[in-house]
Amino acid sequence: MRLKGYQIVVLPRAEEQGGGYFVTVPQLPGCMTDGKTRDEAISYAEYAIEAWIALAHDLGRDIPAPCPLAATQNKLRRDDSS
Repeated sequence: MRLKGYQIVVLPRAEEQGGGYFVTVPQLPGCMTDGKTRDEAISYAEYAIEAWIALAHDLGRDIPAPCPLAATQNKLRRDDSS
């Protein structure tokens, strides 16, 4: 899945860890979040990406460009579902 051009990874969390879903953004080190539902976790990921980029900008750090491969994968999935 892709948000703002960045690939995200959504994984279910074990019940002993509180359940829900965990999301990470591989291109943005340390950018992660979670949520009770898959949709909630994805929604929070959008905010996490925005916050990560804003902080990197404020600190003068490089911001990785979105991965073109993620965009291609997302387009292929949409095309396949029609």
